[in-house]
Amino acid sequence: MEKTISKESLSLLPLKHFNGPVDVIEDENVIEELVGELEQHPVIGFDTETKPSFQKGKINQVSLLQFSTNDKAYLFRLNKTGLHPALTKLMANGAIKKVGVGIRDDIKGLRRLSEFNHAGFIELQDHVKRVGIEDTSLKKLAGLVLNFRVSKRQRLSNWEAPHLTEGQVLYAATDAWVAVELYDKLTNEFPECVAQTI
Repeated sequence: MEKTISKESLSLLPLKHFNGPVDVIEDENVIEELVGELEQHPVIGFDTETKPSFQKGKINQVSLLQFSTNDKAYLFRLNKTGLHPALTKLMANGAIKKVGVGIRDDIKGLRRLSEFNHAGFIELQDHVKRVGIEDTSLKKLAGLVLNFRVSKRQRLSNWEAPHLTEGQVLYAATDAWVAVELYDKLTNEFPECVAQTI
């Protein structure tokens, strides 16, 4: 496996996004049931989105929490539901691996909403460094490990908008889904290099 990938090589790869069902959750009454679905899976992808702040020193709260299995994505709109106890329980469950890229800041942001203990999180950047991969952004890892490109166009969009656009939904679902796909491929190819949970 290559250690780095150039912008040019990346631009030649096919563009992919998650194409399974996506639940966008704005009603706190269904959260418990949906977390029950997620708890059936030993490994789930994890990510968060926050409305960008263009003011110095102003940090917005996490507004979206994404989880994904290989075939279904769940987008929890925390700016509408708050951080439900069922979600903090899932994030404290060490038996379920939550995998993602650059997740330490995501966890920190979530803990600003509600203090919780986290367990079972795997930082894929730690994982790939053990294999010698030097490019560790989600975009570059998708290219290096999965041989496709993901769009990052929606990253700085308004995640607190009354309704998420189709582009935002696809982007958010794809980020969490790519994490599961990366984890599966890496653990198959380099089982001896599995990163510790953080």
